[in-house]
Amino acid sequence: MAEVAMTEKTQEKTVDERPVVLKVDHVAKMFRLPTEQATGLKMAFLNWTKGIKGYAEQHVLRDINFEVQQGDFFGIVGRNGSGKSTLLKIISQIYTPEQGSVTVKGKLVPFIELGVGFNPELTGRENVYLNGALLGFTRTEIDAMYDDIVEFAELEDFMDQKLKNYSSGMQVRLAFSVAIKAQGDILVLDEVLAVGDEAFQRKCDNFFAEIKKDPTKTVILVTHSMDAVKKYCNKAILIKDGEIVASGDKNNVADRYTLENIKAENKEPKTEEQSAKKNNEPWIKVLPVSEPVCGKDDIFEFDIEYSFNDDVDFYFTMTLLDTKRGGLTFDPGPKLYRFHNPGHHKVRFALPVNIFNNGDFQIVASLRIDDPADPKKPKAIAFANGEDSCTFAIRDTRNGDYALLNNDILSIKCEGIVN
Repeated sequence: MAEVAMTEKTQEKTVDERPVVLKVDHVAKMFRLPTEQATGLKMAFLNWTKGIKGYAEQHVLRDINFEVQQGDFFGIVGRNGSGKSTLLKIISQIYTPEQGSVTVKGKLVPFIELGVGFNPELTGRENVYLNGALLGFTRTEIDAMYDDIVEFAELEDFMDQKLKNYSSGMQVRLAFSVAIKAQGDILVLDEVLAVGDEAFQRKCDNFFAEIKKDPTKTVILVTHSMDAVKKYCNKAILIKDGEIVASGDKNNVADRYTLENIKAENKEPKTEEQSAKKNNEPWIKVLPVSEPVCGKDDIFEFDIEYSFNDDVDFYFTMTLLDTKRGGLTFDPGPKLYRFHNPGHHKVRFALPVNIFNNGDFQIVASLRIDDPADPKKPKAIAFANGEDSCTFAIRDTRNGDYALLNNDILSIKCEGIVN
């Protein structure tokens, strides 16, 4: 037992002693957006004397600090506009920060946009050498990498054709292959995992599985796919409004990102709802009460808020949708949710989630009344879908991710060979 404990401590010490290959130290970046145009020197001088800048300052990154060690598969996540791509361009020395510094040890290969630097009038072979040169490799270095690039892209028979004659899929495969097969120390990837057809994606998946085993290679991955973060990364950070709001454990960061997305989706929008209120029209909305990221043992509570002034019986219908796997998960029917309570009210509901594996779910609802002329076809008075619906997620390490139903709830018993 003591030997095991000593081994674990030794491993932790070894991990801690890995060299830092990327250090981002108090980095901040700002862009100046013009607000008015000075038509000449006289106007510019007058604006200056009046204290009119003529531009607004947009602070994209604020005091960003993190370190990446050799061998890390490091994830950077955040919603659109959070500053992720700007940070990558600073790391790749495309942008210069207003303050702070970035220190890189080793050969960094940035791959921020597919096919940047490719020339359609050149052949595939010429584009490999051109792209390699743009990445900072010598001709001798590209010679050594060329066969691996072509083999990975599966374009051996097309390398002497002009790029403009390639299909879009062939161009993507070539661009991606140049990036990931380039013999750099640090590979920077921005939203490029879902490239090519299914077979090529499997090939890329195998490549990343192998590169994770290489202690000399470091990957920095920017992605919106939390499945990719959990699958590939060993560390991650979450950026929100130009600041790091979560860092460290990849699962915690991925779940926090999911939470931020769901909170944004469940915000109070509603120009239509406000218009309906003014016109005294019926409306309905599903509102989360519980935290929008649940554990296995939680009960997810939500409200249906409605406004309906007719003095008649009405009822709610609701549907639980599985947005990750697709399909209708549950529809309880209208029988239990009948009311006669006109006005503006909220009704609370509780949904146990212990039967489900990890996933993303959406609750849509409608308010309906019976039609005396045709009882089999009730009238829909108001719908709660899209922005009016409610989304939530289930994230629990005890759950699976693939199937919808939890193995603790449903299992198939083997009764043995019958013949």
